[in-house]
Amino acid sequence: MSVSRPIPADPLALAGQRLHWLEQRQRVLAQNIANADTPGYQPRDLTPFAQALGRATASGGLARTDPRHMVSSTGGTARTDRAAAERSPNGNAVALDQQALKVAETDQAHALALGLRRSWAGLYRTALGRS
Repeated sequence: MSVSRPIPADPLALAGQRLHWLEQRQRVLAQNIANADTPGYQPRDLTPFAQALGRATASGGLARTDPRHMVSSTGGTARTDRAAAERSPNGNAVALDQQALKVAETDQAHALALGLRRSWAGLYRTALGRS
């Protein structure tokens, strides 16, 4: 597979993409939890960030869907969660304990990405003499 554009060298841009992906994932997980009692509902999740980033860079970068937003052409694609093994009698496959773990994992990843972004921004300010 040839990559037409490298992964962003700017750590701030990469952190921004990661934060956007994490926000989208929290929305999808919240929808799963909200539909925990909906008959026949299948839980969804996003494509993992590394895969979404790899496809976005391989396909020519990000696709702009709104003048105010930058969204990865594949990174925001929700997919049916294949890990949902058990179903309730009404066909619902949402396991609240699994969803809660994913929410906590996403929250921790968000805190880490935000902390790294703040650190990098501080380094840039120091380098520019704007501390």
